[in-house]
Amino acid sequence: MPEAIDLVSGYLEERGIDYEVVEHEQRFTAAAEARASGVEPANAAKDVVLRSGTDFILAVIPASERLDLTKVRELIDDEERPRLASEEEIADRFPRFEVGALPPFGPMHGIAELVDRRLLDHDRVLCAGGDHRHSVRVDPAELVGPDQATVADLCLE
Repeated sequence: MPEAIDLVSGYLEERGIDYEVVEHEQRFTAAAEARASGVEPANAAKDVVLRSGTDFILAVIPASERLDLTKVRELIDDEERPRLASEEEIADRFPRFEVGALPPFGPMHGIAELVDRRLLDHDRVLCAGGDHRHSVRVDPAELVGPDQATVADLCLE
């Protein structure tokens, strides 16, 4: 089975997305991975995996912020109330990637994606690379990309 970072690199290359792989010491939060890579958490993206009924949703926000579930619930027109997915649910649904290091590309996983508007204020953002030792740096517009993620204010004030 290919390493997670190889899957991410292949996905980005297939789409012609300019990226840089950043190798760092093993870290288990997006903010810690950013610091280990010499990047401020505000310049890094973290993803929060949500469940709405049987569907998964990927919310991508700055690593320095916290997701506002109320805003997400208002944004999603669904009778089910979105909730945080459990680690077990994430491991079962996305077995090719380490829990907590899911790459922030919804189409790669076949799920809907929400992107916080603050990320689009940056030239490049650091993102999870599929494991806790690699990240990728990309233009945040690529998180929205041609697959049209929904861009909105997703963070707590």
